[in-house]
Amino acid sequence: MVRYRERMQGIFSNGVWSGFGAFYMREIEMNQDIFNFFEGKQEALALYEVFEQKLFEEIGDVKVKVQKTQISFSNKYNFAFVSFLPTRKAKDRPKVYIVITFGLRYHLESPRIDVASEPYPNRWTHHVLVSSEAEIDEELMGWVKEASVFSAGKR
Repeated sequence: MVRYRERMQGIFSNGVWSGFGAFYMREIEMNQDIFNFFEGKQEALALYEVFEQKLFEEIGDVKVKVQKTQISFSNKYNFAFVSFLPTRKAKDRPKVYIVITFGLRYHLESPRIDVASEPYPNRWTHHVLVSSEAEIDEELMGWVKEASVFSAGKR
């Protein structure tokens, strides 16, 4: 049986998870939408779980919405996404990976950024391919936290 973590003191409805501050973790059967998202790529689920756990620990009040091609994280607006976006040519991609996407006010210069684009003035979208739990580190989570703050301040 596949297991997943339920966040207590939160509300889950219509595929959206809304947490409130600190949370208590307990295992329950995995949300079917998340399980379906990783269908055929179950090895990547462990990467997602590490990212999601760190995100809730470090940011707190986050809504999660599972869609066909991505999982979105939002406060007032979407600020981070998990997907399988092909940011590299197939021969250069690892077998197991997720792509973490986040938006910032500026173009972030880092060798870890696979692709960055400016869809709107002063709104940069950055894509980071993650293939190991070690890559979900303080640097990456710092960028995601910064994206959360940027998103919350948008008008």
